[in-house]
Amino acid sequence: MVPLQGKVACVTGASGGIGEAIALALAGAGAKVAICARREDQLARVKANIESQVQGCNVLVHTTDVTRRSEVKGFVSAAEAALGPVDIMVNNAGVMYFTHMAHLREDEWEHMVDVNCKGVMNGVGAVLKGMIDRGSGHIVNISSDAGRRVFPALAVYSGTKFFVEALSEGLRREVVGTGVRVTTIQPGDVSTDLVVNNTDAATAAAIGVAIGVRIGVGADVNAVLQPSDVAGAVLYAVTAPPHVAVNEIMIEPRDQT
Repeated sequence: MVPLQGKVACVTGASGGIGEAIALALAGAGAKVAICARREDQLARVKANIESQVQGCNVLVHTTDVTRRSEVKGFVSAAEAALGPVDIMVNNAGVMYFTHMAHLREDEWEHMVDVNCKGVMNGVGAVLKGMIDRGSGHIVNISSDAGRRVFPALAVYSGTKFFVEALSEGLRREVVGTGVRVTTIQPGDVSTDLVVNNTDAATAAAIGVAIGVRIGVGADVNAVLQPSDVAGAVLYAVTAPPHVAVNEIMIEPRDQT
């Protein structure tokens, strides 16, 4: 079954983890996929991985910094020139730093705002007019359960994800009647490299997070999601019948507290 046959999907932040899993799931469902991230070597690895698993698939890759509006527009333009108009835009790129506000990691605060907020806006801005003009399209913003509740040492990160929730809800209401759908996916703990670059050792020690270690290493299988679980939620949303709007999906490990 190929429910997305002929559809064009763009995925940001697809150099690994959740983004890679989403791109693979979309390609497996028949979509023509374009992926972007900053690391060219990792994009090449992801492209090879997807094409080895999905027969006949040819993934378009584009080196992109989502904080730069011109680069995101360039990514979408390249995808449309090679594959056709974008039907599905997955704004997945994100960063997370565990840090207490009193430690004044202001560069990290700014980086989270730039990637998690501006990156999503840039993705929306690159595809929205075309989708409205064509009368169809689906924007999927990868948020977090931290966009629904605030966790210690994640005040700024949670703030960025609350922004994604508000932006998505506002956009959803604005595009009613246009044929465009908007979905937010709110994952809990997922086994990814999202926290590997944390450097605030004092905060990490206080909350029991290991510096430089993937989320979920050594955790019970019921306490952490896999990237493919999140990809499954995205696939569920974008393959829903055209009259159905899957507005939000919160997906957490069974035993996450």
